[in-house]
Amino acid sequence: MLAEPSCPIAPPLPRPSPARAVTGDDPDLADVRRAAEGDQAAYGRIVGRNIDALTRVAERMLGSRAEAEDVAQDVLLRGWRQTASWRAGEAKFSTWLHRVALSRCTDRLRARRETSLDDSPEIVDRSPTPEAGLQQQSVALRVRAALATLAERQRAAVVLCHFEEMTNIEAAAALEISIEALESLLSRGRRALRAALQPDRAALLGDLT
Repeated sequence: MLAEPSCPIAPPLPRPSPARAVTGDDPDLADVRRAAEGDQAAYGRIVGRNIDALTRVAERMLGSRAEAEDVAQDVLLRGWRQTASWRAGEAKFSTWLHRVALSRCTDRLRARRETSLDDSPEIVDRSPTPEAGLQQQSVALRVRAALATLAERQRAAVVLCHFEEMTNIEAAAALEISIEALESLLSRGRRALRAALQPDRAALLGDLT
């Protein structure tokens, strides 16, 4: 089970933003309250509900499964430390976790650029490789490579809305922007992906077209 880490304090807890999330159906809220009283099993349930999504988002942002797992673990450890300070009503707990994950991904991408301006996100394929799945793997790798060419905020908007199927309200809350700003990012991100994947547009893009 997660133990309290010795690490810096996580980013500030959610504050009111132009895209205020609806929290009445927050599936984590009851367990957040229990975890705030030291119930590790309750926080384990939060981890179980969120770790896969956080890892997927981080992997699509970073292009590396290993880095994505590190980010997800770091975010969830920081979340454990913040349960006692959680303020219900401003965002779902999972929205805040995604917000922190995106921040961690941005930090890592910035560090890459500072190391070398020529660096691009590492493309790692860890999926099974049976012959029947080769075409699907090829599609996934081309989409991942195209995502890596997007500006970070555009990439985050596309990942949250099209891959994680968040609503515009949820995605805007995670990115701490207005819905109008999110829609602008999505529009530009879709155009960039269409251009990058033009030769395979019909097969690859689906609802992005």
